Amino acid sequence: MSGYKRMRRQHQKQLIALENRLKAEMDEHRLRLQKELETHANNTYIELERLAKRHAAQTDKELKSAAAEEKRIQQQIVAQQKKELTTFLDNQKKEYRLCKEKIKEEMNEDPSTPKDEKQERLSRHKETMQRSQAEEESHLLAQQRLVYERSCRSLKRRTLVKRHEFEQEQIREELNKKRTQKEMEHALMIRQDESTQELERRHLQMLQRLRTELVRLQHQTELENQEEYNGRRQRELLRKHSLEQRQQPRNLKTLEMQIKKQFQDTCKVQNKQYKALKNHQLEVCPKGEHKAILKNLKEEQTRKLAVLAEQYEQSINDMMASQAMHLKAEQEMECQALRQQLQQEMELLDAYQSKTKSQIETQHEREQQKLEQKVSIRRAHLEQKIEEELASLQKERTERIKHLFERQEREIDAFDAESARLGFGSLGSLDFPKEDDR
Repeated sequence: MSGYKRMRRQHQKQLIALENRLKAEMDEHRLRLQKELETHANNTYIELERLAKRHAAQTDKELKSAAAEEKRIQQQIVAQQKKELTTFLDNQKKEYRLCKEKIKEEMNEDPSTPKDEKQERLSRHKETMQRSQAEEESHLLAQQRLVYERSCRSLKRRTLVKRHEFEQEQIREELNKKRTQKEMEHALMIRQDESTQELERRHLQMLQRLRTELVRLQHQTELENQEEYNGRRQRELLRKHSLEQRQQPRNLKTLEMQIKKQFQDTCKVQNKQYKALKNHQLEVCPKGEHKAILKNLKEEQTRKLAVLAEQYEQSINDMMASQAMHLKAEQEMECQALRQQLQQEMELLDAYQSKTKSQIETQHEREQQKLEQKVSIRRAHLEQKIEEELASLQKERTERIKHLFERQEREIDAFDAESARLGFGSLGSLDFPKEDDR
């Protein structure tokens, strides 16, 4: 029994050691998953920071590029207007010379006209043309200034629109990056949940397999102990019966001596009775009859002793037969009782082991169901969390894009209102020279 108890304690230690090892492995697994999520979150933060810096650099570059483009186009407009003004002035000079020569020719065709009158007419015409050309030049400069201001305003609007488009592209890139990182995080969480499920099922199988093996060893040991106990009880009973059979002649001898002693005691009693009877007969009977009386008494005594001796022999024979039958019947009953007792104990052990095995199977089924329920609930919570995070991300995306569009619309409306206040009409149809057209 002490060995059985040691085995049970050893089995319990094995189960506890396995449970502790599996718990440590699960803790290490969860810690590894947590670090993996933290690493992904840090990488996501770094990626978004890098994207924000790149967007800031792109914005700065775009602003500088837009300012350079605006300056380039303004310089082109100024150069073109200078060229137009130069051409206009050259044409005015040519026109002035032609008109002057034409007037001179007209005056030369009429020789009767006095020289002073010709000089006066020429001076008036010169003043008229100079005044007209000055007005035209002033009108051209005013138009050029208007075109320049309108072009600069339109250029600023186009730059504003391009900046808005650039902001939209950047915010879409940022939001797409966030969604991609979030989807990667969700995929990682799903993979982690699946790996946790696999590890939990493997741990449960290992624990149940060990428990089943230990129960099998326990039942095997119990059965071996019971069989060894049954054999020992049977051997002890056989030794007892053998001893009883070896001791039976001695017991029979003792009983025979007791019967013999009873016979001897009976003979002594009869001798005493015979002597008393003989003395009495001799006293009451005549002396001549004493011889016949003694003979009859002697014969009677001899006959009774013979009967007693026969009874003695018969008692011994009956006693020996009775004792042999009694011992055999008693031993057979003891063997039968022992067989029944051992069979009942074996049946009780089998029933106990069957009950224990059934309880273990029920416990395993309950543990399996509990694990599956736990896995199902955890997966449902994970899917709900993923849906909520995606909905929150989509809400953030919608709100940020909406706020961006609203702000950009306000900026465009304010710019157009300022343009209308300054007297500019629609500014979206002006074309500007490309950089390759310089």
